[in-house]
Amino acid sequence: MKKTVLVTGASRGIGRATALYFAKNNYHVIATCHNREDLMIDLAKDISSFGGSFKYYICDHADFDSAKNLIDNILSDTGNSIDVLVNNAGISVTGLHQDISKEDWDRLWNSNVTSVISLCKEIIPVMLTKHSGKIINISSVWGNIGASYECAYSATKGAINSFTKALARELAPSNIQVNAISCGIINTDMNSHLSDEDLSEICDEIPAGRIGTPDEIAEAVFSLANANSYMTGQIITVDGGWT
Repeated sequence: MKKTVLVTGASRGIGRATALYFAKNNYHVIATCHNREDLMIDLAKDISSFGGSFKYYICDHADFDSAKNLIDNILSDTGNSIDVLVNNAGISVTGLHQDISKEDWDRLWNSNVTSVISLCKEIIPVMLTKHSGKIINISSVWGNIGASYECAYSATKGAINSFTKALARELAPSNIQVNAISCGIINTDMNSHLSDEDLSEICDEIPAGRIGTPDEIAEAVFSLANANSYMTGQIITVDGGWT
């Protein structure tokens, strides 16, 4: 019987690559995004082209009521439980910290942190009924060490790292594992603001000599989803040896 994975923020980048990777490895994939239904339709076509099993929902993950409705609808619509949750949805805000607006901070915190809190709150009872489950949070190396011009973003990813470790301790007795992938610079739209010169300078600092790909993060996520039950509470850095 196929296992089911829920991937948030799957319209592009790491989320899209993760949804495709799991579908190609015989998972039933449920994916969400905030408002890009056109991109979700494209993803559905790609997955159906190789016979994968897929369903998507449009959802504001940062709203607790919406998160509850999402999980209720998934259980009702598909009849499936949820074996793996990949909390990938997130945004970035760059610039000097004194220039950040309240609106940007609220949007950043809600997208990167509240969305994870709300979905975990709703998914935990589902996993407790089976006494098993995997929760994987997508974080960043800036959550480990911080980054100038991305102070607020670094704070949100630091929060995710701490939440991951704390929740792992809470859920380990129930055989539910919680881990995070701390990503280095990855070739996604989030980094599209970087110039070729910026990217070249960054690559010079990375021992691997290049930036990562969404597929490489998807592979790491899949490995965690299939790791043994002793693997929990870890922040796994995937950054080409950069930090």
